[in-house]
Amino acid sequence: MFENLKKVIKKLAMNAVLVAESELGSNKGQEKKQLAINYIVEHLPVSELIKYFISLILSKFIDDAIEIAVESMNSLPEKIGE
Repeated sequence: MFENLKKVIKKLAMNAVLVAESELGSNKGQEKKQLAINYIVEHLPVSELIKYFISLILSKFIDDAIEIAVESMNSLPEKIGE
């Protein structure tokens, strides 16, 4: 069960980062991270009750997925310019 959810979280993380960036802009790192976390948890394909427990159990994984998505997004202009 968790392996499938981890795959979903990885996919949601990039969208979450893009949404947070477009809604909050720059210089609001913590707020953007919280918005991204909320986006991921909100879009998990499980019941509301389970979302709460998943967010607790996989909180470190969600944080890591967001950080990876941010790094990936930040590296895009460099790749385009090469």
